[in-house]
Amino acid sequence: MTLTPPVPLAVLAALLADGTRARFCLALLDGRAWSAGELAAHAGVAASTASEHLSQLIGGGLLTEERQGRHRYVRLAGPGVAQLIEDLAAHAGADAGARPATLRAASATRALAAARTCYDHLAGRLGVMITDALVARRLLRQDAGFALSDAGLSWFATELGVCLPVGGRRLLARPCLDWTERRHHLAGTAGAVLCATALERGWVSRIGSGRALAVTAAGQEALARLLGVTGLAETAP
Repeated sequence: MTLTPPVPLAVLAALLADGTRARFCLALLDGRAWSAGELAAHAGVAASTASEHLSQLIGGGLLTEERQGRHRYVRLAGPGVAQLIEDLAAHAGADAGARPATLRAASATRALAAARTCYDHLAGRLGVMITDALVARRLLRQDAGFALSDAGLSWFATELGVCLPVGGRRLLARPCLDWTERRHHLAGTAGAVLCATALERGWVSRIGSGRALAVTAAGQEALARLLGVTGLAETAP
């Protein structure tokens, strides 16, 4: 990942070493812009404390900000930053082995593990199952990283009605290590298109304001028909 301006590794590590800043970055993996107040409430800190942490993350190139009137919105600086955060979460386990303290926390943990967004692509069991199905149907190759086959490009065009751009700045397909499944799911432009399509067509719906997703009845039917993916009933609302 390239940051502009370049940030020394020790400085970058220090930015993510703080628990509040780490929680901010993990929350922003849903790919949306959050207000400073929303992040403060999410992390359980005062607005002034959140503002200080956000300024450090913006100064370090991990976040970008946008102001609308009195409100300050922030998001991850781009796919490269999202990949860094997700990879670190996978390496650290992202507290996946910790026992939830409440029934509500346990339910939230199960929902995240079942299906969620990882910046702009699908993750959790759902993301891994879709990736496995693409590989099994020879639409996605894993011989040297991830790469869509000619059949895969055709599948996106004919089945989803999307012609993927070839030769863009962003990788068309890349593996992203899933921190709950400890296996790779599909990221890159193709992963983003799949996620956007699933949301737009109502195959998945967001659970509350977080990253967790529920697979709808329409999504179960579509994924079974298009990719032979079954066994998703447990993720439905």
